[in-house]
Amino acid sequence: MLEVQDIRVSYGGVLALSQVAFHVPAGKIVALVGGNGNGKSTTLRAIAGLNALDAGTIRFEGAALDRLPAHRRVRAGVVLVPEGRRLFPRLSVARNLDLGAFTRDDRDGIEASRAQVFEWFPILKERRSQLAGTLSGGEQQMLAIGRGLMARPRLLMLDEPSWGIAPKFVTQVFETIRHINAQGVSILIVEQNLRQALEFADYGYVLQTGRIVLQGSGAELLDNDDVRRAYLGL
Repeated sequence: MLEVQDIRVSYGGVLALSQVAFHVPAGKIVALVGGNGNGKSTTLRAIAGLNALDAGTIRFEGAALDRLPAHRRVRAGVVLVPEGRRLFPRLSVARNLDLGAFTRDDRDGIEASRAQVFEWFPILKERRSQLAGTLSGGEQQMLAIGRGLMARPRLLMLDEPSWGIAPKFVTQVFETIRHINAQGVSILIVEQNLRQALEFADYGYVLQTGRIVLQGSGAELLDNDDVRRAYLGL
C-alpha cells in the first residue's frame, strides 16, 4: 500500500533522514520505533507532505505521492494524527471533528463518519459541545484520532498516541486503534514505548540517527538482543 524509497530530509542543511526505506502492506499495523530525535516524526511528516524531500520517492497504492500537496494526500487517503494532538482548543469537540472532514463534501457520509467516531469514543459524544481545550489528555487524544478518521483514511498515521495520557486511556486508545485496523484501515504508528508498539504491530522498523537499522516482525524485534539492550534496558 505505502512504499517509501530511500527518502532524505534535512532541516537547514542538517540531515534528519538518510535513505529511509520501508513499506506498509494493506491492512497491517507497522511501527516505527527508536529514541528521541532519530527521525520518526520527520518520517511521518514527510509522508503527509509537511516536510519536503531532498531525495527519494513515496508511493501510495501504486501512485506517486511525494509531489502532491498535503491536502491532496489527505484526499488520497493518507491521514496523520500529529504528535501533541494539535487540536483547536477554543472550538467544541463537534467542530474539531467537522474540521477533520474539510476535504469532503458528502454530507451524508460525513454524518456517518461522525456517528462511527462517537460509537468508538462514546465520551466524545457526551462532550460534543465541550471545548476541546477543557478535555483530559486521554480525551484529547481520542478527539485527535476521531478528527483523523473524519477524513476517511485508508492509511492512518499516528505520532505518539500514548503521549501525555493516563494508562487507562492508553489501553482504550490502543484497543480502538486495533478495532479501526480490523475495519480495513492500515496503520503506521510512531511510539516511544517500544515494547507496547512492537507487541501491538505486525511489523516494525527501528530508526537510529535518521536511518533504518533493524526490521522484523514485532515479536522478532522484541527478542532481538540489540533492541533489548538499547531500548528495553535488558
